[in-house]
Parts: sequence; structure tokens; C-alpha cells
Amino acid sequence: MKDLVKKTPVQSWYTGKTIFVTGGSGFMGKVLLEKLLYSCSDLERIYVLMRPKRGKSPQTRIDDWLKLAVFKRIREEKPELYKKLVPIPGDVTSERLGISPEHEKLLADTVEIVFHCAATLKLEARLKDAIEMNTIGTKRILDLCQQMKRLQALLHLSTAFCYCDKEVLTEKVHDFHHNPYDMMRTVEWMDEKALDMITPNLLTPHPNTYTYSKRLAEMLVRDAYSNLRVCIVRPSIVCPANAEPVEGWVDSLNGPVGIMVAGGKGIIRSMLCNGEYNAEVIPVDLAINGLITIAYTMGQMAEMPKEIPVYNITCRETKRTTWKEVLDLGKATAYEYPFEAGVWYPDGNITMNKTYHTICVMLFHWLPAYFIDFLMLCFGQKRFMCRIQNMVSEGLSLLQFFTTRQWNFKSHQYQAIAKNLSKEDNTIFTMDTDAIDTKDYLRRIMLGGRQFCMREPLTTLPKARIQLKLLYVLDKVAKAFMLYFVMWLFLTITGLRAPVYEMLGWA
Repeated sequence: MKDLVKKTPVQSWYTGKTIFVTGGSGFMGKVLLEKLLYSCSDLERIYVLMRPKRGKSPQTRIDDWLKLAVFKRIREEKPELYKKLVPIPGDVTSERLGISPEHEKLLADTVEIVFHCAATLKLEARLKDAIEMNTIGTKRILDLCQQMKRLQALLHLSTAFCYCDKEVLTEKVHDFHHNPYDMMRTVEWMDEKALDMITPNLLTPHPNTYTYSKRLAEMLVRDAYSNLRVCIVRPSIVCPANAEPVEGWVDSLNGPVGIMVAGGKGIIRSMLCNGEYNAEVIPVDLAINGLITIAYTMGQMAEMPKEIPVYNITCRETKRTTWKEVLDLGKATAYEYPFEAGVWYPDGNITMNKTYHTICVMLFHWLPAYFIDFLMLCFGQKRFMCRIQNMVSEGLSLLQFFTTRQWNFKSHQYQAIAKNLSKEDNTIFTMDTDAIDTKDYLRRIMLGGRQFCMREPLTTLPKARIQLKLLYVLDKVAKAFMLYFVMWLFLTITGLRAPVYEMLGWA
């Protein structure tokens, strides 16, 4: 029966293909593996670079994935395809990727498509760790791919924010005053403490080690282009799934999801952000569809372009949503679908006034945190709020670089891909951000964070709504008391309390 179903051009191209994926255990990696298995089911095999973790072998880790919500469609509709996922023990931070000679030969002889997604996404990572993973790791992948006899497409996953010194971010690799080969040698011999001391100067104009190390990696990929069918793919901020494999699916609180969850629980009350600037986000399922169709596009090229192909996976200029719109719609969604056990009523705001933001953080972040921890201490419970606020403060300070700047991405090459796909492929591998309703998508993000990160089932919504009403009353009472206290303090200091009280008949 399967053979009677007509395949689309993209599905036909992937038929019988052997694929190698790094970073398969990450957020985008899992969605990529699921989509390939589900929509390109006749592929031959997917090799996944995996390292043992927490005492579990690579095979055990892959077997555990089948239990996750992200693989629900595979589990229920096509469980037989799961055996096409084959782990290759190894690690991008190890010499020669830590792959055995037998596995290295296997990959060199059989692999036709490579998706290099492995990276450390920690914005606060030490420079040595970021370069070891993102830059040197990429060099090791390039070295391995040089041996692949049947390679048709190598996709290097970068980030749309790696050229933060450019006003317009086009689809090309720009030169940089730092040589990636020099930096790779430097982190190998230099003492870590000395490296940490010079890191701030080295990073300029980059805000963190992530974008810096990714920029260096792009230069390595560009240098290898003359000998490899390789391209660079740059997604913007990747957010939970819009529709596939499960609406709102996400596996961590990184990025905007963490902000929405913390805001929904009343932990974040103020954030440095320009509400008029665009929120450069892309749903993970659309980004993955982009990866799959970019590989297909490369496979159709009889001759590669003179310059390395670069694709900015960003929203079209016709689909721009500002941070203010995200905040307003996010608040409305949080009120409709509240989280359990909120710390305070979710009524935070964004501002570009640093002084006002600092005051709000002191009054509405740290003061409640110390108060709650004091209560925990009194009742003999474990204190946690100050620790959470530390994490929130660090996260906000890292993200504000991206929320206080206007980003101007050009994605003409990426947008052109859909124009060359069949109608059926544009349906199966949709990249159309214009078709997404922003309000509905934010609802999916909120419910996704609620279910998949916070483990709060939808059956708890009635109880959460009652809690939200109580927090609303508490919020109003607390604000009224604080206003009264401030007025009382002002009148006492100025000596106006007695005459004002007398005038009001309170004497």
C-alpha cells in the first residue's frame, strides 16, 4: 500500500538516502529526526552522533526518546521506522569526534547528507568551552565530511545573530578581524584563567561567546566550501512548534519560553526591551522544514554557486511582530491559561528606562524573593526564590542585547526555496510564517511551556484560574498598602501628616 502513495519531489529525493546528524539530542535535533522519519519515511538510515550520558549508553538514550511527546506520531503511526535511527558513539569535543575507525569508515562510505546541529547554546559559556564545541567541533565535522565519498549536502547550523556589528544582516559570510585557526590554537595552550581575563576584549563587538564562536565557525565552513558541497543555515530565535510534531512542543525553558513561563508565574515583573522592535522568532517546525528543503535544494544543484550558499531562516518582512504585541498577547494568554502555583499576579512590563527597570527589579523581583525565602526559613522549608531570581537576572541580562536592538535580516535566498517547491511539498514542508496567527501561536507556546516544561496538565486549569483570581486580589491589596505607606512616609517626613489627617477628618 505504501508504494501506491505518490511521493513528492522532496520525498523522492530523500528515498534511500543515508543521513548523518549531530546535535540530535537537542531541541531542533529531535524535531529534525522526527520530521525526517515521519515525512521522508523511505530514507535508508539516520546515523546520530551520540555520547553516553548519566550512565546511559547512546542506544539507551535513543530508545528513551521514543517515549517523549515529540515522537508521538512515530510511536502511534509508524513505530517500525524508529529502527532507522542508529547511534554512532562519539562527541564533537573529542579528537576525530571520538568515533571508532570502523564507524568512521562506515560514515565515509555511506553518508549522503549531513546536518551539523551540535553546539553549546549557553550564551554565558566560557570562551574555551564555546570554541571547543562550536568552532573546533565544526572543524572536526568538516574533516570527516572531506572523507565522505557520496556526500551531496552538508548543512552547517549557525545563528542569524552572529554578525551583530552589521546594520543589515544579509545572506553572506563576512570577514572578521580574528582568525579562527589562531583562536583554536589559543584556547588549546592558554591558561583558562588568563583566557577568561581577556575574553571581554576578544568578544567585542559580540555580546557573548555563543555568537562569537559561531562567527568563527562560519569562516571555517567558508574556507572548506571549495572542496565540499556545504551551506550555512542561520535561524533566528527558535521557539516551540506551531503544529508539528505536537503543537507547542518544547523541551527546555531557554529563550522566550523561559521568559513567558517566568512572566506567567509572576516571577518576572520588569524587562529591558524596546517594545517597538521586532521579535525575531521562528517556530521550530518551520525552521526544520527549512533545513530539509535546503538540503533538497542543494541536491538539485548541478553546479554549486561561486560563493557559499547562506540561508537566513527568519520571518518575512510581511510577518513582523513587535515585542509589545508579544507582551500584550502573552498577558492575555497567561490570564486565560494560567500556570499553577504562581508567585504573584502576572502583570509585568517592558521598558527602555534602566533606572525605572532597576527600581522595579528591586521592588518586584528581589523584595518578594527575600520575603518568600524568609517565610520558607520560618516554616523550616528549603529556600528557593533568591536562587531562582539569580537565574532570572542572569538570563535577562544576556537576552537584553537581543531585545533592545532592531534586527534587519534579509532572507531572499531562503524565501526563494518555497517558490521552487511543488504545491504538495509546500504543504508537507511548510515554511510560511504568514499563515500563522500570532495570538494562536502564543497560546500554543504558553500551553507548551505549561505541559512539556512545567509538567502541568491541562486538567489543572480550573484550579489555576482560581489561584489567579486570589493573586489578583492580593496584588491589588499589596499595591494599595504600599501606596498608603509611601504617602504616610512622605507626609510624616514633610510634617504634613497632621494637617492632612485633620482636613480628611482622620484626626
